[in-house]
Amino acid sequence: MPRPATDQSAPTTAAPAPPTELSLDERLAFVSAAMSVRLDEAMVAYEVNTAHIEIEPVNLADIVTVPLTPTLQPPPESFLTPVAALLQRAHHRLLTGGWLSGSLTDEDGAHCMLGAIRTEARGDSGLAADAATVLLDAIRRKFGDGIDSVPTFNDSHGSGRIPMRMLDRAAGLADARGL
Repeated sequence: MPRPATDQSAPTTAAPAPPTELSLDERLAFVSAAMSVRLDEAMVAYEVNTAHIEIEPVNLADIVTVPLTPTLQPPPESFLTPVAALLQRAHHRLLTGGWLSGSLTDEDGAHCMLGAIRTEARGDSGLAADAATVLLDAIRRKFGDGIDSVPTFNDSHGSGRIPMRMLDRAAGLADARGL
């Protein structure tokens, strides 16, 4: 039995090419466009829903303004005893100049606890030694006798928050002792 002839002149349709995958930038562009449409719709809905609410204009003279860059002021009162006053100045130096660990000072003006004490002692090594002794005593009162020195305590912290707090406590302790 012969096979029926096929029509060679009939057009053949090729299968469509598979879709190409979009790049990340193209996908982000589509998502951005979709989000813009959604945000525009939300903005219109907000305007419609709040159109009935009356609002008073803001008087700009009533707005309180503050400086954009706060400035640290020196401590309002100094302790009267020399060691307490030195510890308070060292605390203020760390607060304004910055705290660091691993060395006494750096080129940017930051100090460790002992570096701030020595700088504020202005060459009086006896006063600096008395302040370091009171500071170590305040540290040991708070953290136990396992602390062997002020630099060890200073370098064991990742920020200056606790070392500065200890300088402040030591200043109060020195004042209470009359030092």
